[in-house]
Amino acid sequence: MKKRTILVLFSIIALTLLFAQAKFAFITAKSDDKDKMLPGIDPSKVTGTIVTAGSSTVYPLSEAIASMFKKDGFTGLITIDSIGSGAGFDRFCKTGETDISNASVQIKQSQIDAARAIGRNPIEFRVGTDALAVVVSKKNTFIANATVQELAKIFSTAEKWSDVNPKWPAQPIKRFIPGTDSGTFSYFVEHVFNKKADPLLAAKNLQLSEDDNVLVRGIENDPYAIGFFGFAYYTENQKSLKALSIEGVAPGQTTVDNGTYPLARPLFLYSDAKIMNEKPQVAAFILYYLTYVNDVIKKVGYFPAPASALKQAKQNWLDAVKGRY
Repeated sequence: MKKRTILVLFSIIALTLLFAQAKFAFITAKSDDKDKMLPGIDPSKVTGTIVTAGSSTVYPLSEAIASMFKKDGFTGLITIDSIGSGAGFDRFCKTGETDISNASVQIKQSQIDAARAIGRNPIEFRVGTDALAVVVSKKNTFIANATVQELAKIFSTAEKWSDVNPKWPAQPIKRFIPGTDSGTFSYFVEHVFNKKADPLLAAKNLQLSEDDNVLVRGIENDPYAIGFFGFAYYTENQKSLKALSIEGVAPGQTTVDNGTYPLARPLFLYSDAKIMNEKPQVAAFILYYLTYVNDVIKKVGYFPAPASALKQAKQNWLDAVKGRY
C-alpha cells in the first residue's frame, strides 16, 4: 500500500512539473510584434473563459482587441464589464472574480496589498494613453478654452457660467461627470482638485454616471452643459460635442506625445502570473493585446503608450510566463 501511495504521489508531482514547464499550445514561431520581443500567437488554438472588468475608458479598446481576437480564431468567451477602474480593482484585488483588471489610473499600494491577501500579485501592462476630454455641446458658442483654475470653479462653487467669467452667460452650469468608481473621476479630482472630491460632489446641477453614453446625451443638446470623459467617447460624438483646450492646449496626438496637454493619462491592464499560467487563455489574450494594440488604438480614439512603456509591458508578460514559450 505504501509503495502504491508513493507511486501515486510521484506521478502527481511529475504531472505537475510537466504542466508547469509545458509550452503554451498557441505559441507560433512567426510573430507580428514590431519590437521583436514577443512570440507569435495563433488565437485558433485558444479556448476557455476570460473575465475582465474595470475602466469605461479602457472598455472600447479592450472591446476592439477582443473582437479581433475572436475574428482571428479564438473560440472561447471573453466578458468585459465597464464598471469603472475602482470597481474593477475591487473585483480583481478583493473578491478575485476577474482575470484582468482594466484601469485608467495606476493601481494603489492598498489595492496591491488587498490582492496579495488573496494570493495575487498584480502585474502592470501599459497599453495606451488617453487625453481626458472636457466637453461642451457644439451649441455652446462662448467657451473654447479653460484654465485648470477655471475648471475647478466650473465643477464646484460656480452656479452660473458668469460666476467664472463675466463675459459668459448668466445661465446655470449643468454638470455631467463619471461616477465615483471611475478612474476618470479619480484622475480629474487628483489633477483639478488636488485629490479632494468634496468640492466637486457638492456642486449643484450635478449628474454622475458610470455610463459615458449617458453623459454624452446629457451634454450634446444643452449649450450650458459641460462634462468630461475619455477621448474616445468625444471622438465618437464629435459631430455634436466639442472638446475644450486646457491652458490653451487642445487634446490630440501631438500634444499627448510632447506632454503639453495637461490631462493626458496612462491606460493599463493588470493580471497575475499564477492566473496567466493556470489559464493559458488569459496569457494568450494579453499577448495578443500587446502585439496588436498599436494597430487599433488610434482608430478607437486613444494614443499609443510611449515606446519604452509598451516594451516594459511586453517584458512583464515574458517574465510572468517564463518557460512557457
